[in-house]
Amino acid sequence: MKGQTGSSVIKPWSNGLIMLSILAILGFVISFANAEIHHHEFVVEEKPVKRLCKTHNIIIVNGKFPGPTLTVGNGDTLVIKAINRGRYNVTLHWHGIRQLRTPWADGPEYVTQCPIQPGGTYTYRFTIEDQEGTLWWHAHSKWLRATVYGALVILPKLGSPYPFPKPNHEVPIILGEWWDRDIISVLRQALFTGAAPNVSDAYTINGQPGDLYRCSSKGTFKVSVNSGDTVLLRVINAALNQQLFFTVANHQLTVVGADASYHMPFATRVIMLGPGQTTDVLLTANQQPARYYMATRAYASAQGVPFDNTTATAILEYKTARGGSSSTSRPLLPQLPAFNDTATVTAFENQLRSIPSEAAKVPTKIDHSLFFTVGLGFVNCNPGPRCQGPNNTRFAASMNNVSFVLPRRTSLLQAYYNNIPGIFTTDFPPVPPVQFNYTGNVPRSLWQPRFATKLYKLKFGSTVQIVLQDTGIFATEDHPIHLHGYHFFVVGQGFGNFNPGTDPTRFNLVDPPVRNTIDVPVGGWAVIRFVADNPGVWLFHCHIDAHLTWGLAMSFLVENGKGELQTIEPPPADLPRC
Repeated sequence: MKGQTGSSVIKPWSNGLIMLSILAILGFVISFANAEIHHHEFVVEEKPVKRLCKTHNIIIVNGKFPGPTLTVGNGDTLVIKAINRGRYNVTLHWHGIRQLRTPWADGPEYVTQCPIQPGGTYTYRFTIEDQEGTLWWHAHSKWLRATVYGALVILPKLGSPYPFPKPNHEVPIILGEWWDRDIISVLRQALFTGAAPNVSDAYTINGQPGDLYRCSSKGTFKVSVNSGDTVLLRVINAALNQQLFFTVANHQLTVVGADASYHMPFATRVIMLGPGQTTDVLLTANQQPARYYMATRAYASAQGVPFDNTTATAILEYKTARGGSSSTSRPLLPQLPAFNDTATVTAFENQLRSIPSEAAKVPTKIDHSLFFTVGLGFVNCNPGPRCQGPNNTRFAASMNNVSFVLPRRTSLLQAYYNNIPGIFTTDFPPVPPVQFNYTGNVPRSLWQPRFATKLYKLKFGSTVQIVLQDTGIFATEDHPIHLHGYHFFVVGQGFGNFNPGTDPTRFNLVDPPVRNTIDVPVGGWAVIRFVADNPGVWLFHCHIDAHLTWGLAMSFLVENGKGELQTIEPPPADLPRC
């Protein structure tokens, strides 16, 4: 029939599409309406704190050590005004937050911003997008994160349940290190001598060393439970320089998440976290009502390297029927793995598997295939007070033999955004400049790295695979490597030198764990994959701060291929200047 062109007749299948579209829009509107904006002031200041029988000043936030716990929902926005009343420059980093379109809020000094100088302020603004679980925040300036840190808990959106039974209690457990000296003095001494820094004097759980240290029993952190309760322990390794084991006497832990990503549940007696990593575990109070120690101690993988060989404790105590403590006797102490028990670490990490909704996102076609060596090295110098490393050298560290140097005139992101020349180059090597037996005896000619500020360009939307290879120039060692602005899939890990012919056949492309910080095995390798979907300049570094100070880092520049950043917000008006 003529005249039907342009008819408004709606076919039956179109009704379904329209209804689905309306429901999707309504869902978005409801989700947006339920999102909250959280305003906070973080006052960074110096306060006296007593630990191990001594009182000395440390830098903390809002008078608390650890600092405030931020509890937000998926989809919420945070507006945090940082006020620096301390004596050192400072920045704050929101570890694991994607910072989509807001790279100015990421926080590493001289990478995405200049530091906040004493007396200065800066407001961090960012939105949580499709992230749930446990993250944390910390200083990202010098070594101030030794005491400037706190938990960042991201709850599911309203009406969305956990993918596991709802616990009766949720408790952040922050593992840390404590020095009896000003931490900046420890750093300065190491930089002056060129030697390794002094090890910590204690480990802490939520800021307290616990009963096994002098003058520490009074402040020991406690978690009180009723028989039958389920507790979600949100465990965070905030230690400056040390991987840590964690366990609870007589209790099984069920791992349900790591680095703000849900994982398939599995049971274990002990977990290991590298600096920067988080692990969510469920604990059921199903033992005889009593008091049980939670305990943490070092996993120290480098042979012959000094470390703090002490144990921090907190207490899990059952309540009696009358509501009091079940006992005043000494709690039961758990058996922790030996400090060098790599087998236990490997068995734990091999059990991590992502949930099906995440596994479907694993990249299979790779645009950038990169190979980065990671490890320590030495700098030759004339013997003297500044040469107290091995054989009258100074310690250094590098990726692909490039020891990363931070700029000082401006930040990398500001330099790129404002086209400031002479701050960085974009020729970071995609593979080692020289191939060698990475985990064997390394030729002396390869001990000394080059010092430079080199970035590697990634086109927006490209897929990336990075092989991270430990090296044995000084000693093979487990390295916790953190990527800012992203999370990634860990598709493979192993020991020895990575074999590109055979090792990819063992990659897990079905349900690999999702992380933002990966522990590269001692004397081994790890392979990660991600999509470069977040424009900006993103630091990629070892989360052992001594190694970062020596240069074990590089940065990615993610752009759209036309020399411009994709759709990021302009720099805030109060962005600090160098």
